[in-house]
Amino acid sequence: MDEAIAVEAPHYRTEGFDNQRLCVVPRPQVEQALSKPVTRRLTVTDAGYFPAAAGHRMRRPQGARETIVLLCVAGSGTVVVEGDTFAVSAGTGLVIAAGAAHEYRASEATPWTIWWLHLRGTDVADLTAALGGGGQQTLQPRSLDRIVALFDELVTMLERRLSPAQLLAASGAATHLMTRLAADSVLPADGSALERAMRYLEARVDGSIQVAELAAIVQMSASHLSALFRETTGSGPGAFHTSLKMARARALLDTTTSTVTEIATAVGYSDPLYFSRHFRRVHGVSPSAYRADHKA
Repeated sequence: MDEAIAVEAPHYRTEGFDNQRLCVVPRPQVEQALSKPVTRRLTVTDAGYFPAAAGHRMRRPQGARETIVLLCVAGSGTVVVEGDTFAVSAGTGLVIAAGAAHEYRASEATPWTIWWLHLRGTDVADLTAALGGGGQQTLQPRSLDRIVALFDELVTMLERRLSPAQLLAASGAATHLMTRLAADSVLPADGSALERAMRYLEARVDGSIQVAELAAIVQMSASHLSALFRETTGSGPGAFHTSLKMARARALLDTTTSTVTEIATAVGYSDPLYFSRHFRRVHGVSPSAYRADHKA
C-alpha cells in the first residue's frame, strides 16, 4: 500500500480490524502488469474489506498514486477530498482521483464497514469519468448486492495468489465493477418518475403515446421528463419507445415464423411498409434480410 500518514492519536488505525481482508500487490508485480497488454489498461494494486472499522482513519496530504474506490455498506464515515467534505453512509461511497489530497475516517459512533480498492492503468480516467459528477464522483449504486459481490470476487482472487493470471482476472473483475458503477450512476432509481415512465413504455410496445400524456401519468412536466430521458438514454422518450419496439421486432424475427406484417402489428405499426422503412433506418437492412442473416 502507498505511504500514508496516520493521525497520532492512539485510537486511530489505518488497518488491523477484526475479520478484515487486505490484499497488497507487490509493486514490482504492479509495474510488470502495467507493461503488459490488457492489464496495462487497468491493474488493481490494493483491495480490501474493513468491517466495523472503529478508529479507522487515513490521511494522504499529497494524495495517492492510484485512484481509490471506497464503498460503505454499513455504518458511516467522512471523506475530505481537496477540502470538500463528503458524508458517507451505508450504500454510498466515493471515487478519489489519483494525486488528490484526501483524508477519511470512520464515524466514532457508527464506524463504517467498507470495501475499497486502488487502481492504476490507462483506462482508469475514462472509467471514472463514466461515473459522472465532474471532479469528485460520489457513488450510490442501485444494485448494491451486485457491487458487493464483485468486490468480494475481486478480493478473493487476490487472496489466492498473485500470479499474472490472477492479476488479469482481477483486472476483468475491476472493469466489470467500474462499468457496473457507471451504469448505476445513470439508471433511474426504483420508483422514480423516470423509472415508472420507462416501465410504462416497456409495457406498451404495441402502442403509442405522446410525451405530454406520459409526463402527466408520472406527474412531471414534459420538458423535465424529456431532459431526464436524454440524460439517461441519450435520446427522448419517443426514441426510447422506438428502441423498445425494434428490440421486440428483432426478437420476433429471430424466434418466430410470424410474417413481417404480423410483427409490424405486434410492435404498434399499422403500416408494414412504414415499419420496414423504419426498421431499415435503425438496422441498415430490411426485416427480411435481418431474419435471413444467421446469428450464430
